[in-house]
Amino acid sequence: MRVALYARYSSDNQRDASIEDQLRTCRTYAEQKGWTIVDSYSDRAISGASLIRPGIQELITDANTGRFQIILTEAIDRLSRDQEDIAGLFKRMSFAGVKIVTLSEGEIDHLHIGLTGTMNALYLKELANKTRRGLRGRVEQGKSGGGLCYGYDVVKQRDSHGETTCGERAPSMKSKRRSSDGSFGSMSTANLLKRLPCF
Repeated sequence: MRVALYARYSSDNQRDASIEDQLRTCRTYAEQKGWTIVDSYSDRAISGASLIRPGIQELITDANTGRFQIILTEAIDRLSRDQEDIAGLFKRMSFAGVKIVTLSEGEIDHLHIGLTGTMNALYLKELANKTRRGLRGRVEQGKSGGGLCYGYDVVKQRDSHGETTCGERAPSMKSKRRSSDGSFGSMSTANLLKRLPCF
């Protein structure tokens, strides 16, 4: 049997080695089964909430050309966390004669798609709620709600092992230039907003 491996991790907070770890365990499983690995596909730091990912798109294209008979991945949520997408992917792969096998669930069937798809959809909804709650808490503390605020750059710091640590934010050169012409001085955004009149 010809098999394609797929791996994905979803966050910049995760390590790139996660892909290699997933592929290594999939390779071991495929070798134990006596399957021939034809290729491996991956998506790095991309959410599973959508199929608009280069690795999964290439996997789907190759599956439709008959390049392999099995897709092997760590878990079904590596392919997609969206209920509609995973059901559609399963349907297209079944039509192309390609089985989906995961290390955690085994060979995927309609029951897996229904139950796991629902659980993954609930997970995404809960994650969105927790993210919004966390961002609101940061904003209420006067911190950034995500991304960079205008006029600030991330100051990258590394620990003794060379790993990136959470950086502080410092005024960017752009904001310093703006301050020198007297627009807002060195006033923080929060203090500036406090001084604006309420209408």
